[in-house]
Amino acid sequence: MSLKQKTFKGVIWSAVERFSTQGVQFLFGILLARLLTPNDYGMIAMLTIFMAVSQTFIDSGFGNALIRKPDRNESDKATVFFFNIFMAAACYGVIFLAAPYIARFYNMPQLADILRVLAINLVIQAFGSIQRLNLTIDLNFKTLAKISFSGAVVGGSAGLICAYKGFGVWSLVVQQMVTVSTRVVLFWALAHWRPKCFFSKASFKNMFGFGSKLLASGLLNTLYDNVYDLIIGKVFSAATLGNYSRASHFGNFASSNITGIFQRVTFPVLSKIQDDHEKLRKGYLKFLNMATLVIFPMMIGLAALAKPFILLVLTDKWVEVILILQILCIAQMWYPVHSINLNVLQVLGRSDLFLKLEIIKKIVGITILCITLPYGIIVMCFGQWVSAAIALVINTYYSGKLLNAGLLPQLKMYIPTLLNSLVMGAICIAVTKILPEKEYTLQLALGIITGAIYYIASNWIFNRETINELLSLLNKKKNK
Repeated sequence: MSLKQKTFKGVIWSAVERFSTQGVQFLFGILLARLLTPNDYGMIAMLTIFMAVSQTFIDSGFGNALIRKPDRNESDKATVFFFNIFMAAACYGVIFLAAPYIARFYNMPQLADILRVLAINLVIQAFGSIQRLNLTIDLNFKTLAKISFSGAVVGGSAGLICAYKGFGVWSLVVQQMVTVSTRVVLFWALAHWRPKCFFSKASFKNMFGFGSKLLASGLLNTLYDNVYDLIIGKVFSAATLGNYSRASHFGNFASSNITGIFQRVTFPVLSKIQDDHEKLRKGYLKFLNMATLVIFPMMIGLAALAKPFILLVLTDKWVEVILILQILCIAQMWYPVHSINLNVLQVLGRSDLFLKLEIIKKIVGITILCITLPYGIIVMCFGQWVSAAIALVINTYYSGKLLNAGLLPQLKMYIPTLLNSLVMGAICIAVTKILPEKEYTLQLALGIITGAIYYIASNWIFNRETINELLSLLNKKKNK
């Protein structure tokens, strides 16, 4: 199988894994949200930053270092495996001791017990780290899809049962714990990897130079990604954070999944051609074109249909989510673009530049957050538009210098797709305005159908080259 065919197969199965898993979690999330309250979701969101920071320390950039390493061996894998377990245990110990102080920070004593139980996931997850990385390196997203989907179904079912029994916020804790535990068991059963040696100091040193810079940038990124939850939970209320969290979750369903698909596939694929800069440039721009072709209409369509969607699936107790979701969709639709640009720096081994860009972007983002905070949650969300625009300029700077594929060549690709997606969004809004006010099911269904027909037809007419390329790849896969 050629690299092109293997890439296409990886994209397809990565998409299946992402969207089947997230689709199940999405459905369970809707059912749980109808049973629980914004306050319940807000309490879990308050703790997300501490879990995310811990997970970043556990990985410490060694995952990407291992994927990128062309001569990786069993000693490297065992070193990362045991390092992850050690760091997970250490992070759990810190969280266990810090839990009462975190609860006091939010003035919510019940958070201490919730965090201590939730953090057990860190240790459990560490035992499946290398199995997951092996599947990613091999582009074996078919097995990953099976594992992720199974974990989502079992965990979601457990959480839903607890919610029906009246466990409240603990339903969300149970859901996460059962999901993680199921996946780790399946990783050991299906990935067929066991450590054949122990921790190697030489292997650790070899990967630390690359991984340590990614750790620093990863920490910055994690703290920044979760700082809104931290501040909203502290300054406003758990209910406000719950509304923001649900809006961010729905927006991320499309943006983070598309990002994850392309990030996981592009990094190992582009790493294989890292020494051929012209081939790397073409592959990189092709991935960007494909990502925006998918993500722009999804996010703009979600923003256009946010009102009927939220009121239909969550009921009017979540009405405050609507405007927040519409604003966040525009900021979040740029995430795949950011991630693919940053992937190129990692592929080229320039984790130093990766870290430099992350520092600059986070300083800009925090500055914008501080400026918008006094004006309330809505203005804070609009501030993310400004952050996204500045981040695009920053992320493309080194892409331009290293591969001659900076902001202007990328904008040349983005603008037609962006304009076409905005027209599609306007059509979706027009459909909802024509239909009766509270016919949310009809508004949502016809809005999606009309928008999809327009977007597919317009791309078939004006963007035939990309469509034909995808069809060609599909035919080759069928004939294989």
